[in-house]
Amino acid sequence: MSRFLITTADERTWPADRPILFLGEWCRLYNRKAVWKNLDAEVMPYHWDDREKLHQDYLYLQGLYEELLQELTERLNALHGVEHSPRYWRILTGPWLGYFVQMLFDRWVMIERVVSDKSITGVRVLETPPEQMIPNDMDQFQRLFVADPWNEMIYGQLLQGWTTVPIEKVEPAEACRPLVAPPPVLPVARRLKRKLARAASLVSHMLTREDEAFFISTYLPIQEDLRLQWRLGQVPKLWRSLPTPKAEVDWAKRQWLMSGPAVEGFPAIVRTMIPRHMPALYLEGYGALQECCATLPWSRKPRLIFTSNAYSSDDVFKAWAAAKVEAGAPLVVGQHGGSYGVALWGFTEDHQCAISDAWLSWGWEDKDNPKIQPVGNLKMAGRRLGWDPEGHAFMVGMAMPRYSYHMYSVPVASQWLNYFEDQSRFVAALPQHLREQLLVRLYSHDYGWRQKQRWQDRFPQIRLEDGVAPMASLIEKSRLYISTYNATTFLESLAMDIPTIMFWNPKHWELCDSAIPYFERLKAVGIFHETPESAAQQMARVWDDVATWWNSERVQTVRGEFCHRYSRMPDKLLDNLEQVLRQIARLPRVVAR
Repeated sequence: MSRFLITTADERTWPADRPILFLGEWCRLYNRKAVWKNLDAEVMPYHWDDREKLHQDYLYLQGLYEELLQELTERLNALHGVEHSPRYWRILTGPWLGYFVQMLFDRWVMIERVVSDKSITGVRVLETPPEQMIPNDMDQFQRLFVADPWNEMIYGQLLQGWTTVPIEKVEPAEACRPLVAPPPVLPVARRLKRKLARAASLVSHMLTREDEAFFISTYLPIQEDLRLQWRLGQVPKLWRSLPTPKAEVDWAKRQWLMSGPAVEGFPAIVRTMIPRHMPALYLEGYGALQECCATLPWSRKPRLIFTSNAYSSDDVFKAWAAAKVEAGAPLVVGQHGGSYGVALWGFTEDHQCAISDAWLSWGWEDKDNPKIQPVGNLKMAGRRLGWDPEGHAFMVGMAMPRYSYHMYSVPVASQWLNYFEDQSRFVAALPQHLREQLLVRLYSHDYGWRQKQRWQDRFPQIRLEDGVAPMASLIEKSRLYISTYNATTFLESLAMDIPTIMFWNPKHWELCDSAIPYFERLKAVGIFHETPESAAQQMARVWDDVATWWNSERVQTVRGEFCHRYSRMPDKLLDNLEQVLRQIARLPRVVAR
């Protein structure tokens, strides 16, 4: 049957009284079920439900990314009259380029499959001014690509530029929804901390030497960050990110082409789309960005630059750091969460290793990559938590954007629905008296999935926490911590010796070969499970006496081995960091304290 194509959840592009084809589950918002459930509609199968294809596509796109980065280096140097190295442009533009290439590929393959496999009668495309969808910087881009308007525009451009599908253009109403998702609202305590940190940053420049080490967003607790700087012989400072200059889009400055080979298919498409979508700060605003960097009160000739979080969306820092790295400053990047050294593939891990001179892991090593140096869990330095043998069970969930973004071993796009189904299966498998003991923490960013509504529809009596309360206080009131995804949370709970049960679908959270033996040992002692039912059975088995299970020699041995590899908590973490940073900065070594 011929069908009309719908690409996003924006109902302004939905026709009435026609058979339709939804491009993916991202079109069908849960709270709009009354609108779409009775339509004559099909949903296009998602190409990355073939996870082997997903992995192979990642490897292909990494190769293409490297080609595009070299071409972009030549083009941006020519446009701006500079002679920067590929590493400079990798530090500054690499996160955007990697994300954009991977997302555009996903959008194109779905369009290509629809055109090839289905009979499409047409599609509606909003006539949104394209400059409204060009981000100013990486931070704004990260808020754009999770929302329907940006994705509707991308699909529309692909359909109009590279297919013969009939297009119906729709002029958006004046009162259209915001094009950029607003920043998340932070709790009052966190907003106050940020204000105090900004105030401290303003006075730090008066105490700055031109050759001292530069620390920003290190992931260390503040007091440990300051102590480490003192140990390195400098007055401790708290630097914070600065706003990026605003740039106006000038289409005359975007009339250029990438220099790659004249090939067809996706490589030709992405080379055409890059000039149309590159953040304005890298093109029209590059001069203003350089002027901003020239006035920064930061070290002029830093011995080293150390960050764990600023490498991606902080464009002022990236531009400054890229220039200092070209001048000889070593760049040190610290691990800032989970999946590193565990996931089978991951763009941000590959990117961080590529831009850094040293990459500080929480314990793991890679004999093929000498940059990786194990120091210990940076986030947990100096922290300790307890747990309550009479407390509740505490399960932490996550949400992912409805549309794919950068690639790593996680459920992608509509596969989040499978993830949520696993959580529901876990709860359904618990005896009723244990369901009543369970507290489920929702992910703070909902991305339109309506987590809370889904849970309440499935289990009306379930206790939910909106993702606002401090994690530490919730953990200290629990007797079991239930981890449901491969990220930071279980690394923290295991490192702090909190009784933990983990479960996830191994087909959606693929592990690298070196990690598999460690997870097999966790599985053997009842910590890790590959099905929700097995995890629920373990919870029921140990609930009445968690301490006996958790404190047994067998469990503690396996936990200790795992933490030593992936979430090490050395007694003298700052000693480790100090020695590593002194070696990188060529400072005299000191005797470990």
